[in-house]
Amino acid sequence: MRSRRSPVRDGDRQIDTAHLLHSLLEHDPRVRAAVGAPAQLARLLGYLVQRSIGYGLRWQGGVEGSGGGSGVLTAVPAPAAPGMANVPAARHREVRDGRDGGGCSPVAAAALAEARERALRRGESEATGLDLFAALVADPQSRAVEVLRRVGIPAGDLPARIEAAAEEYTGDDRATC
Repeated sequence: MRSRRSPVRDGDRQIDTAHLLHSLLEHDPRVRAAVGAPAQLARLLGYLVQRSIGYGLRWQGGVEGSGGGSGVLTAVPAPAAPGMANVPAARHREVRDGRDGGGCSPVAAAALAEARERALRRGESEATGLDLFAALVADPQSRAVEVLRRVGIPAGDLPARIEAAAEEYTGDDRATC
């Protein structure tokens, strides 16, 4: 999955949850199915493409989860961010503060960690795109959730769709992260 292309072109310093959402939609048919009707998917992809060519400028210069800049920015709670419950406190601060996470915003890094946790709870060693999608929509203050909200897709409706898509698509055709 290529999510590093958008931040550089968008002028963002880090991969945020909207970049991850965009990559998931491009590469995982199960995530596209979970979004809903084709018209919703088309609207969502259109919005993400506009953002990638410059209409997301209000987010430029800010780091998702840092508390600085403009746009929807959220702090990852120190005590128990999603997917971070078993991570040592010092490591948690690195992710929360954006010092670690492979070029990801703190919120995106926490979502990636949560996706891995979901896979481990299922007994799998690799997270799927649906694992990451579920983690992205779990944070109501993430940029991914704001993008979904702006195109009329309530994030609260998605967990049931994600589970249905996971049950519908089984076998080796799944995309992994």
